[in-house]
Amino acid sequence: MTSERPGGPGGMVKLGQYEIARIGYGAMQLEHVDAAAAGAVLHRALELGINHLDTASFYGHTTVNRHIRAALHPYPDDLVIVSKVGARRVDAPVPLALAQRPEQLREQVHLDLTSLGLDQVPVVNLRRADQGPGLIASGDDVVPLDDQLAELIALRNEGLIGAIGLSNISTEQLEQALPAGIVCVQNAYSLLDRSSEQQLQLCAANGITWIPYFPLGSAFDQIPSPTEHPVVRDLAARLDTTPAAICLAWILAHADHTALIPGTRSTTHLEDNLHAAAVHLDAEALTTLDALT
Repeated sequence: MTSERPGGPGGMVKLGQYEIARIGYGAMQLEHVDAAAAGAVLHRALELGINHLDTASFYGHTTVNRHIRAALHPYPDDLVIVSKVGARRVDAPVPLALAQRPEQLREQVHLDLTSLGLDQVPVVNLRRADQGPGLIASGDDVVPLDDQLAELIALRNEGLIGAIGLSNISTEQLEQALPAGIVCVQNAYSLLDRSSEQQLQLCAANGITWIPYFPLGSAFDQIPSPTEHPVVRDLAARLDTTPAAICLAWILAHADHTALIPGTRSTTHLEDNLHAAAVHLDAEALTTLDALT
């Protein structure tokens, strides 16, 4: 898949060999809607210039992947679909279980290929589970990073995936993985949660795209919601935009190797998220936001 778009929401950034709009779409929430509603959001995303979709086979046990395929296949040449591996869907009170072993990573890639209708997944992120938020590895799910990378490299050599990314990783793990040719990192990061700043800077130094998740906070107690901060709300009122747009615009301005994947199940909310592309934060606003923690 290659990109021929002259531009996209927030401008463009390289993701390995691909070129993507800096504001993409995280499809996880489409697990909770029917095919018609999912199709409406996905079609609107492409109409607005988004060419980067983030998904995973464990979002509803391929539910989201099947929504994407039903709505968009055959895919536009410039659409970059990114998936992640490291978990699996189960029928239990907690619907996710870890799947960190190499053979499980391979199984998940094949699930993506089948459910998305692809010959190759452009980018696959390895979601480590050494730390929260979410499930933490124990027992058989404690797998050396090198073993996982070896399997993903084999899948890349076989042409089943195009490139390798990492998610929920430490600085030391990123440094360890660099020889594998990492193209992106997904870590929790926002205006109020900059615990991954060192990884962000390491990505910048190595030409790796930074794709933060939870940029607007989350339901996890330890992930604060920057949209509720009074400074953010006051600035949004002054600039006649939304607090979410302020938070996303700050991330885009903070580092030019960053891409965003805000998620929603609503076309209206999707359009609201894209307002960040039009928000101009002047030097005073950036200084004020930079000072927040």
